[in-house]
Amino acid sequence: MNDERLLSIALDSAKKAGVEVMKYYRDKSFTANLKEDESPVTSADIASNDILMDQLQTLTPDIPIISEEVGAVSLSQRHNWQRYWLLDPIDGTGEFIIGSGDFAVNIALIENGWPSMGVIHAPDHQTTYYAQNNLGAYKESKVQVKNQQHRIHVADYQGARPIKVAISKRQRIELIEQYLNEGFEFEHIALGSCSLKNCLIAEGGADCYLRIGVTGEWDTGADQCILEQAGGTIIDSEFNPLSYNKRESLHNPDFLSLGNQNIPWQQVIKAHRKVYL
Repeated sequence: MNDERLLSIALDSAKKAGVEVMKYYRDKSFTANLKEDESPVTSADIASNDILMDQLQTLTPDIPIISEEVGAVSLSQRHNWQRYWLLDPIDGTGEFIIGSGDFAVNIALIENGWPSMGVIHAPDHQTTYYAQNNLGAYKESKVQVKNQQHRIHVADYQGARPIKVAISKRQRIELIEQYLNEGFEFEHIALGSCSLKNCLIAEGGADCYLRIGVTGEWDTGADQCILEQAGGTIIDSEFNPLSYNKRESLHNPDFLSLGNQNIPWQQVIKAHRKVYL
C-alpha cells in the first residue's frame, strides 16, 4: 500500500473519530476517570480509540498499532517493528473535559523508529494538520461549507522581534521562564493540547514550546512529522533527538519544540537534565 493511500486512511480515520468525539463533547454525555498515572481519561477517549483501532486494523491489517488507550506492548514484542501506527485518541483530554475546544485526534505512522506521517485533527476547531516525509506540512480548515487547504511553514526570523513561546493555559509561567535566557525578549501564547501547540509553531503562530512533565510518544509522533516538514524540530531538553520504540517505557523525556532554525536556540533556551518518566 502506497504512502498516499496510507495518508488518506489516516485522515479519514481521524475525522471519523472526531465526529464521534464531538457527540460526547456537545451533549456533555461523557464520563471521566483518572488513570494510574493520574491523567484523565473519558468515555470519549475510549470511543475515539475504538473507531481508530477498527478503521486501521480493517484497512491496514499488516501494520501493528500502539495507542495510549490500549494495554502496553512490551519492547520485546515491538522492537523489530519496521513500521506501526501510533495513536492518541484525544490529545488534550483535560481541555475536552473543561470545554475549551483545544483537543485533537492524533495519528502517526512510525517507520524505522521515526515519524514518517502525522495527522492531527481538531474537531471543535474544524481544522486538520497533516504531513508526510519529504512532502511538506499542510493545514486544512473548514470555513462554512468549503475546505481551504494550504501548506504551512514555521515563522520567519531575522532577530528583530520577540520570540513567541507557546504555553499551556494552566501552566505556571515561572516553570518555563527559568529555562529562558534573559537576554532575549519573549511573548507568551496560551493554548491547550500538546499537539496543537506544536501545530501552532508549524504554521508560524509561535516559535517554541517547552514541555516539562509527563508525555508519551503518542503525544509527539504526529506533531514531530508535521513540525519537521514545516521547518522545525522536536528534541529533548539536552538538545538531543527524541526516540521512538527504543525503550520499554513509552514515556518521553522533557522536550523542546522549536520553530525556525535561524533562531540561536542553544542561547535562547538553557538545557536541563533529561527526565525519563
